[in-house]
Amino acid sequence: MAKTQSLLTPSVPETEKITINLGHVDLGRIDLLVREGFFSNRSDLIRTAIRSLLDKHGDTTEQGVVRHMLEMGVRRWTRADLEAARSANETLDIKVLGLAILDDDIPPELARATIARLTVLGTLQAPKDVKAALADRLA
Repeated sequence: MAKTQSLLTPSVPETEKITINLGHVDLGRIDLLVREGFFSNRSDLIRTAIRSLLDKHGDTTEQGVVRHMLEMGVRRWTRADLEAARSANETLDIKVLGLAILDDDIPPELARATIARLTVLGTLQAPKDVKAALADRLA
């Protein structure tokens, strides 16, 4: 398998924005807890609640990572990684829980020639044309 790097590049934020829908009463309860000083803002409360639930189910998550053979964290593939795989007549089965990065200089043809399957639980950062080229290989 091609060697990967686990360093964030300057253009990769540490968080990703998501949108959720909440009922009016729940939102009001959140605002009350913020006003009472328990949390600094809505996002602080929501992040804390999510982390608490993820911690509560940590064993299940760890078992799933092992069972599905996922790499956890930030994983980055460069053009050189994919060219090395192609030279070795290897194909990659990429499985990431976290952030998977395919560098901007990777051409779609190289991605299709070297990535047999792509499973990302979290975020995939890749050029649009590469994502389109791999659409049928996303699990």
